[in-house]
Amino acid sequence: MIFNPFDTEKILEKSETISGFDRREFLKIGLTITGVFAGGSIASVVSAAERIFPRGSYFEKYPYKPHYSMVIRVDQCIGCRRCEKGCVTTNAVPDYGWRTKVLEREVPEAIGQKREFIPVLCNQCNNPPCVRACPVRATYKDKTHGIVMMDNKKCIGCKICMVACPYNARYFNEEKHAIDKCDFCFESRLSRGENNTACSIYCPADVRVFGDLSNPKDRVYQLIHQLQKPVWVLKKETDARPNIFYMKG
Repeated sequence: MIFNPFDTEKILEKSETISGFDRREFLKIGLTITGVFAGGSIASVVSAAERIFPRGSYFEKYPYKPHYSMVIRVDQCIGCRRCEKGCVTTNAVPDYGWRTKVLEREVPEAIGQKREFIPVLCNQCNNPPCVRACPVRATYKDKTHGIVMMDNKKCIGCKICMVACPYNARYFNEEKHAIDKCDFCFESRLSRGENNTACSIYCPADVRVFGDLSNPKDRVYQLIHQLQKPVWVLKKETDARPNIFYMKG
């Protein structure tokens, strides 16, 4: 049984495709390596971001400081969904909404473990289609830390950003009368002096590694810059240039 995290059925029913994307495709791309790192000299230390998005220097083009990002060690996920519960509790997410989910599928032919899990959330894109699509600039990319944010006072609830998002990572919050989404717990935690997201804290398996991609001493930076293990992103072909990276191990 595939876990269904999507609550935007009306939008999906009215549109045959959303930016060339549907739930089956999402599962397919989410559970396979879509941006495996290229080879090259072992002495050439470049980030996964620059290997995946090779046009120009990634860090010069997106000089956020801190540059918040997350690495998801996907093979460590055990499907406990404590990350979801932590997010709901911390950010007051209603039962019909979601800021993060863990997708799941059965793989009968696999040896040993028969289920695959992949955590998903807003990818905090560097080139966000949702921001370009919003007609009233209610969603925007913060110029300091790069998180894709929502201005609820400006939002008119047109849901165009929901359609534009390649990751289907938004929902309409009826209480706020505005679109809601993951903001890396900026409002609930980071802006209050905390240094980690709720989903990362609640995860018992160290799957979600949150940090600052601009800090060489940060664990996220070090994982992105290592050469031993493949690092990839979802929906690379959209050129959204996400700040959520996936790896094994």
